[in-house]
Amino acid sequence: MKMAPIIRAFKAHEPVVPVLLVHTGQHYDVAMSDRLFADLELPPPDVNLGVGSASHAVQTAEVMKRFEPVMDEHGARAVLVVGDVNSTLACALVASKRGIPVVHVESGLRSYDRTMPEEINRVLTDQIADVLYTTERSAHANLVREGIAPERVVFVGNVMIDSLLANLAKAPSASDLMTAAGFGLERLRRGYGVVTLHRPSNVDHPDTLGPIVDALRTISRRLPLVFALHPRTRANLERFGMVDKLDAPGFLVLPPQGYLEMLGLMTGATMVLTDSGGIQEETTALGVPCLTIRENTERPITVEQGTNTLVGIDPAALRDAADALLEGGGKRGRVPEYWDGRAAERIAAHLAAWLSARESWGTV
Repeated sequence: MKMAPIIRAFKAHEPVVPVLLVHTGQHYDVAMSDRLFADLELPPPDVNLGVGSASHAVQTAEVMKRFEPVMDEHGARAVLVVGDVNSTLACALVASKRGIPVVHVESGLRSYDRTMPEEINRVLTDQIADVLYTTERSAHANLVREGIAPERVVFVGNVMIDSLLANLAKAPSASDLMTAAGFGLERLRRGYGVVTLHRPSNVDHPDTLGPIVDALRTISRRLPLVFALHPRTRANLERFGMVDKLDAPGFLVLPPQGYLEMLGLMTGATMVLTDSGGIQEETTALGVPCLTIRENTERPITVEQGTNTLVGIDPAALRDAADALLEGGGKRGRVPEYWDGRAAERIAAHLAAWLSARESWGTV
C-alpha cells in the first residue's frame, strides 16, 4: 500500500526516477501478498528474495544475506524502504554499511513501547537513514529528540492515504461481499462492525486472546461483526482449543480479505475494531470510528485529530467503548494535513532533486 503510489509517482516524474522493486517475501501468504500486488496494480517485483516466515533474528538475517547480492548485481543510487517491518531494517542496514543512501518513508512514528519489534525497527532505521519522510508533524519532534538532524527530515504526508484514495472507487460494496460469501443481509441492515486481529501480543497467548474474543462476542449481540480472520489468529484459536468461540450468531467470519475488499468493508462499517496500525489511518481518512485494541499507538494523530480511540486490551473497556459508540455515534474527526493523495508526488519531487544535488557534489 505504501510502495505502489511511490512507484507510480517515480514513473510519472520528469525525468523518470528509475526503480528496481525488491520484494523480500517476508509476507508470503497469497491472499496477503500476491493478491495485494494485483489489487494495487503494482508491477511484479523485479527481484523476490523469498525469505518467508521465521523468528525475527533469522528473518532479518536472511533478508540481509539475500539483499546484499542484489545490490552487488544491480547497484543503487539509493535504497528506499517503507514502514517498520523486519525487511525495512534489514535492507537499510545492508545499504548503510555499503555507503548507499537510505531513504525511509513513514519515519518518526513512535509507540514508545520497546517490546514491539516494529518499534525497534522504526528507531534503528531512522538512525541510519539519510532522508526521512514523515506522515505527520509530530514525527519531526520525535526525530529531533533522538538526535537526528532536522534537515534530513521532510514532511510529505501519508502514502497509505494515496493508495486509499486511488483505489476507493474500485472497492466492492459490503453488501456484494456478504452476498458472495453466502451471508444473508438481514442482520446487517442496521449496521455492522469490522474486526481484524493479528498482533502477536494479542493473539499468541490464550489468556489474552480468549477474553478479547469473548468481548467481541458480547459486542456482536448488539452489532453484527464481520471478522476478517488472520491466519495467525485462526491458527492460535485452533491451538488453544478456542475455535468454537467463532461460532456465534453475530459473527460473520471471513478468510483474509484483499486490499480492495477490506476497503469496501470498512467504508460501509459502523465501526472498526482492530490492532492494525494501517487501519487506524485508513479509518481516519474514511471518517469511520475505530477502536484500537492496543495499549499504545505509534499513530497518535489518528486519536488526536482522527476517528481512532485507544481502548487497550481490557475486555470490559472494549465492550464499554463499543457501547458508547453505538449510543453516541462516535467521533468523526478530521483528515490530517497532507493526507490528500499526493504524498508520493512530494516524495518523488524531493528525492529526485536530492539525488541530483548529491551527484553534482560528487558524493554518489
